Amino acid sequence: MTAARSAGLIDLFLDMIAAERGAARNTIDAYRRDLADYAGFLEKRGASAADVDTATIRLYLADLQERGFEASSSARRLSSIRQLHRFLVAENLRADDPAAILEGPRRAASAPKILTVDQVDALIESARAASLAPDISPTQKMRAARLYALVELLYATGLRVSELVALPKSAARTKEAFLTVRGKGGRDRLVPLTPAAREGVAAYRDALKLSAPALADQKWLFPSDAESGHLTRQAFARDLKTLAAGVGIRAASISPHVLRHAFASHLLQNGADLRIVQELLGHADISTTQIYTHVLDERTRAMVRDLHPLGDDQG
Repeated sequence: MTAARSAGLIDLFLDMIAAERGAARNTIDAYRRDLADYAGFLEKRGASAADVDTATIRLYLADLQERGFEASSSARRLSSIRQLHRFLVAENLRADDPAAILEGPRRAASAPKILTVDQVDALIESARAASLAPDISPTQKMRAARLYALVELLYATGLRVSELVALPKSAARTKEAFLTVRGKGGRDRLVPLTPAAREGVAAYRDALKLSAPALADQKWLFPSDAESGHLTRQAFARDLKTLAAGVGIRAASISPHVLRHAFASHLLQNGADLRIVQELLGHADISTTQIYTHVLDERTRAMVRDLHPLGDDQG
């Protein structure tokens, strides 16, 4: 009975974040996994989300640590639990919030993995060369051109990989210097589109029409036979790692998200304002973008060293 009680309350919470916050399917699924694990722990102790106390939630956090969860993963679970219990109080489904006073495990601030400009150039050039290779089949041509278009687009726009693979076919027809992208929470934003990215997409679409005309008629820019109808994040990530291996970049050092980080970091290194980068990345809160402050710190030190009148004074 306790499991059914928790499951019903969790479903109400998930319905709320879908309807009121416009949460994406991936976000909802992540909350569902976190809270299902929490509910399973409560059931073993004869409790539910409706009556659990703070001490039991502390036991759950200790259990996560014993199971080898990293601090970042435990902190995310606690965030899900807090939001669930705030919702239950707001909806008068329980009178108190047992998670309100809990502190999550401290996470060491770490800078994102960064590729150098030369490494990104090497990735792009390798993908471009493969797309222009002679004596390959139409299908091979299409796949190589698709990877080149994806890499050019991702580095030009800083899109989330989920946004990139789900771009509509209309994105290939734009002649503007910007794309309108619908991001998290249904928020629209403008992202830059370079001439190289437009040309890469156009070449890919031409190759797609030759190799798979039926797919080319679908509504997605990067259509596939996957259940979603478009290329999956996993397929792109796999192709990107293979591309990176060819230019000497370790598989552990590369992912679509790392290219998104490169987009942001290289902009900041070249003088972009943090608020502008926040808007381009689609971060709702500036604090999320502040993982890049290490770039700003380096730029500030260099500016003082190079521009301050006493910067070279050793006295």
